[in-house]
Amino acid sequence: MELNTSNKNNRKSAVISGSHFSDLSGFYEEVSDVFMNDEDWKVGTLDGFDDILYGFEGEIIWKEAEKSKEDLGFEATKVFYQNKIRQGKPFNKELIQQKLEELVDGIGQTLFEILIEIIKSHSNIKLILE
Repeated sequence: MELNTSNKNNRKSAVISGSHFSDLSGFYEEVSDVFMNDEDWKVGTLDGFDDILYGFEGEIIWKEAEKSKEDLGFEATKVFYQNKIRQGKPFNKELIQQKLEELVDGIGQTLFEILIEIIKSHSNIKLILE
């Protein structure tokens, strides 16, 4: 866990360490520690992760990204979708089923790919995978 604010132009540098987690809930803990150390709440959803990136400007260094890519890959994503389908409301079961089918067909995104997409959707953030 590391957040460095001493870079040029007051840009920040945040480090997400893949060695600190092996599943999505561990990822949420890691990013909560990195980005929200002084807050009363923790990230617990993909939308919540997206929300905490607003206002952050700088670079995110994701160490051991290959480990995270495997940990948050096909199997973890399949279980993630199956749990949402099983839970039902408030989730749109048809949409989640479609996402699961796309994943199984090899055209859907894994959790790792979704997280990368979320980070890259913020133009003020540079992502570095190590």
